[in-house]
Amino acid sequence: MDLDAFRELLTPRGQEALEAAAEIVGDDPVAAVTRLRKSYDAALTSAALTQAGLRRRAAGKFGSDAPLMYFTPHGLEQATRREVADHRARRFTAGSRVADVCCGIGGDLIALARAGCVVEAVEADPLTAAIARANADALGLGERVSVRTATAATVEAASFDVLFADPARRSARGRTFDPMSYSPPWPEVLEMAGRAPAACLKVAPGIPHELVPGGAEAEWVSYRGEVKEAVIWCGALAGTAGRRATMLPSGATLTPDPALGPAGHGPVGRYVHEPDGAAIRAHLVAEVAAAIGGRLLDPRIAYITTDTPARTPWASRYEVHEVLPFSLKRLRAALRERGVGEVTLKKRGSAVDVERLRKDLRLSGGHSAVVILTRIGEKPFALICTPF
Repeated sequence: MDLDAFRELLTPRGQEALEAAAEIVGDDPVAAVTRLRKSYDAALTSAALTQAGLRRRAAGKFGSDAPLMYFTPHGLEQATRREVADHRARRFTAGSRVADVCCGIGGDLIALARAGCVVEAVEADPLTAAIARANADALGLGERVSVRTATAATVEAASFDVLFADPARRSARGRTFDPMSYSPPWPEVLEMAGRAPAACLKVAPGIPHELVPGGAEAEWVSYRGEVKEAVIWCGALAGTAGRRATMLPSGATLTPDPALGPAGHGPVGRYVHEPDGAAIRAHLVAEVAAAIGGRLLDPRIAYITTDTPARTPWASRYEVHEVLPFSLKRLRAALRERGVGEVTLKKRGSAVDVERLRKDLRLSGGHSAVVILTRIGEKPFALICTPF
């Protein structure tokens, strides 16, 4: 979809085509095109069906907003899900003037505007900028939002209360996980942030801790057990914790305990606990272990073990039934002896190809189990468990 096709979607005739496309988008693609082409030209038919399909895909991220919004495939992929964006926006003060320097399709500026901020956004791609404008208007937020086609470098960060930046993490070769390959690159993002009274920088969860600037607070956020992003809070928005893990939708948060040293390690107990990914990324596994009186299976791997039952919202818990030095033959035999036909494979610190192992096990039976593949010391192990 190009800019002209998108602009046609915003016309009354385009809206009519989009409404018709929404009713048939799940049908056979050829039949759907044939039906729409009876009333609309090829370009409008293609744009309407593409947009209707993207709206359907967006429901998981944007909920009830999705049927009103507009998307590009890449914009939807990179956009923050609504619950995460709303959590982040709650840290902003209502009335703040915010510069959103990489606004994409506008998911974050929508959350900021709903939090009471006045947002001036820029986006280098003209089509994406037009979509962001249309999304703000569609959701009744146009009075608090302005969007222009421009690069981040054109923004005078010092003239705003807060700089918000979500640098693009996709190049011509696909997704990039190297902050130096972001657009703008990480040093340029930090330079802009340094000129603003406060800044909120959304980055990939795998950002190395050493790239977090001094005095900033890094927050890792998970949603229903999946780590979604890291946020670097700078200047007036930075907390004092330095590192933070947050779980959504509960909003539970975990920060470092200065009194704690590294977590101890020891033999496998009756239970194994897998910390939430946000706690792992934030280097807060020792805090999780202390909360349940646990120890690590291995000092370099984030599996915690206890001898007695213990619960924490920060970890999934499994009861250990058998501990085996890893061997396909031995693991297959042990699972068959237990009548296991369905297995969930989890690994950390293991070189095993999980999908190949799943095929090689060739299981049948009426029971289920969780197999944790890990390393203890220098040796690979398999732990046969059930959720507890």
